[in-house]
Amino acid sequence: MQFYERLFGTGTRRGVASMTLSMMLFIVNDSLVKVVSASLGAGQLIAIRGLIASLIVLALIAGTGAARHLRRAWSGPTVWRGVLDMVGSLLYLLALFHMPIGNATAINMTSPLGMTAAAALFLKESVGWRRWSAVVVGFCGVLMVVQPRADGFNYWSLLAIGAVFFVVARDLMTRRMRADIPSLIIVLSASVVVMLGALGFSLVEGWKPVGWSDIALLSLAAAFVIGGYYLIVDAMRHGALSVVGPFRYTALIWALLSGYLVWGDVPNLLAVSGIAVIVGSGLYVLHRERVGR
Repeated sequence: MQFYERLFGTGTRRGVASMTLSMMLFIVNDSLVKVVSASLGAGQLIAIRGLIASLIVLALIAGTGAARHLRRAWSGPTVWRGVLDMVGSLLYLLALFHMPIGNATAINMTSPLGMTAAAALFLKESVGWRRWSAVVVGFCGVLMVVQPRADGFNYWSLLAIGAVFFVVARDLMTRRMRADIPSLIIVLSASVVVMLGALGFSLVEGWKPVGWSDIALLSLAAAFVIGGYYLIVDAMRHGALSVVGPFRYTALIWALLSGYLVWGDVPNLLAVSGIAVIVGSGLYVLHRERVGR
């Protein structure tokens, strides 16, 4: 990570870069998982991916000399962060299975609003009306992209809203974790806890035969999700949370690009306009941060 630190430093710029890159890696992971979901259930494929990811992280920990911190992966704060991650992920998946993806995505993308509020309330960050306006405008851009339907909001939406609270709580806990806990240790804990939660869900859902092509795609997905986990932890540890948080919106840009490249989905004019709004709001947040400094 020395090259990465030389490139982006240790402040807000690094936090924004890590958040943006983590969203890209998560979207690549989601695209691979979406392909596998045609033959495997959600719980089963997440459990298999989690097992592969945990083994890869263990190898990285051994290779980087972080094994002496291994017991800290099961310390209270680290495990609780993993539990928050697991509950948030499962709630979102359950909501996604029973409501239009546009509505679920729109609710999920309110997390930057929640993160900005959490930063102001719990971390005592100074969040002025301009930054609040930029975050709200960015969310309007999200709505322009996903174009949710009014008839798609139902009681499953409450699960999606609950998932947002768990995601915000997870990121807030990440921010408050001790800096001497290696990020790979946090990633391992999250990976194992999510795997166990998905395994329990898969036992209810049922298992199907797994082909070698599924294993290959899930192994690739595991590599990308590890990178996403690592960078999201890094993002929460650098820069103001209220500045870094809104760059979650970039996930929609990566998602649209993935949809076009993999499935040939072409966004309409309203969606393209929404992307412009999201990018503009992000640039304005960075501008206000520079002015503040």
